[in-house]
Amino acid sequence: MQKQKEPAAQAAGAPQPALRCPAAETAASRCPIFPGIEILYDDVHAQKCPVRQSSDGNILEITHCCEGRIERAFREEFCYLSPGDLSIALDADLGGDAYFPLAHYRGIRIRIDLDRAPRCLSCFLDDVEVSPQALARKFCSGSSCFIARSNESIAHIFSELYNVPDSIRKGYFKVKILELLLFLSAMPVETAETRQHIVSRAQVALAKAVCTYLTAHMDSRIPLEQLSAHFHVSGTQIKTSFRLVYGVSLYAYMRRQKMESAALMLRDTERSVLEIAGCFGSDNGSKFSKAFKDILGVTPAVYRHRARTGEPLPAPPSPENAAG
Repeated sequence: MQKQKEPAAQAAGAPQPALRCPAAETAASRCPIFPGIEILYDDVHAQKCPVRQSSDGNILEITHCCEGRIERAFREEFCYLSPGDLSIALDADLGGDAYFPLAHYRGIRIRIDLDRAPRCLSCFLDDVEVSPQALARKFCSGSSCFIARSNESIAHIFSELYNVPDSIRKGYFKVKILELLLFLSAMPVETAETRQHIVSRAQVALAKAVCTYLTAHMDSRIPLEQLSAHFHVSGTQIKTSFRLVYGVSLYAYMRRQKMESAALMLRDTERSVLEIAGCFGSDNGSKFSKAFKDILGVTPAVYRHRARTGEPLPAPPSPENAAG
């Protein structure tokens, strides 16, 4: 049987149509690089979205987090990436959905079909004697996915992938993917580092239950002792589990959630700042205004004015930094 030619849109470096998650500001653009190797750019403003591509192949997935935070289910455990972190795992071991604790995420996934990709990439560059299949054996032969914390070498390789001029996109992607795979072939496998990112199913369930409970009671100040009594676990367990999942303390996270909800009320209602503060458990307008400015970059009054007149608002701090 004659092999069918791939559509013209599948040419290396040609962005494919964005894959959008319904009812969420989420998209992933795809760019084929080599046979069986593609790069995907994820831009997410939601807490949950399917990320698995429709593929029956033997896929190795390399994920890099640029902004925000991403959770992936790995067998019976969960792993989390913060800005600068890198993970390597077989697609078959990963869950189909990803959870984004901060409802904000930007990152890159490089997907390698181990059955279609070249056995050795020296066919593209003589001195790059790297085998994708050997990388899969190196990083995915154990019971966990491989995770590396942010470091200068990883940052250097990926930083240049987030801003690529269209005029050199096709060739540049090829060079950078070869550079990345060559770098990974020399990277040592540090199991202890990987285990620091793994979170149990029980810890994840507790953290998310606490988050749901606090979100439903944003008009109240709920002390840790009350949470401990409600969930029948120690305060230490709650704090530890929450930070493992969300990357910040539970009160810092809820502070941001309250201020962002308050911003919607400032924009869409005629309630006074003090009334809105009371909706989020604050009876002190000055303290509320300071907390609002810390998160949104301007006072409530300025935010309301600019939102209604169309004046530009300052870019708020990134969620992981603003949440503390």
